[in-house]
Amino acid sequence: MSGHPVPRRRAVVLRGAQMLLLAFLLLGEVRGQSSVLSDAPSAEARLKAAFVCKFGNYVEWPDAAKRSDEPFVIGALASDSVVRELTRAAAGQVVNGRPIAVKRLLRGDSLEGLAVVYVGRTESERLAEVLVSARGRPILTVTESDAAGGDGGMVNFVVVEDRVRFDIALPAAERSSLKISGRLLALARKVTGAPS
Repeated sequence: MSGHPVPRRRAVVLRGAQMLLLAFLLLGEVRGQSSVLSDAPSAEARLKAAFVCKFGNYVEWPDAAKRSDEPFVIGALASDSVVRELTRAAAGQVVNGRPIAVKRLLRGDSLEGLAVVYVGRTESERLAEVLVSARGRPILTVTESDAAGGDGGMVNFVVVEDRVRFDIALPAAERSSLKISGRLLALARKVTGAPS
């Protein structure tokens, strides 16, 4: 029945189903895993790594940052196990036709050539330093910090009721000329700076 409005209850159910489908597409390579975490920290690391490798497909970079002939590089300032999970999740994945490469960041490493910087919980003392270095550059910053949204992080992982969720800070992304897709915003637990 085209032209007739969808009843409110049915529209809510349809929207919920669409969001669920998008979540499955976003995490397509995490087959057989639930978003509910087990006791093993590796399950959390696997889910976060899968998210980080998919985020790039839902962000628009400025033209100057699009280097189609080079890999899409994720810089990881995190524990060995997190870097291993990111490398595993990135294998065979692409962002806008570019293969994903993971680079472990050490103290003092340049952020040049990176599309994403992921700062794990174990490196929280270096978070402010990395965010200052990335500010204004077309680099998506992904963190695991209670304070990241207020301090300039763009995507921040949180664990709520044993589920990996993420918050998005739009002002930080806008300062770096990054445009985050509404499809990703719809999956976020919280979006700061969103138009009302």
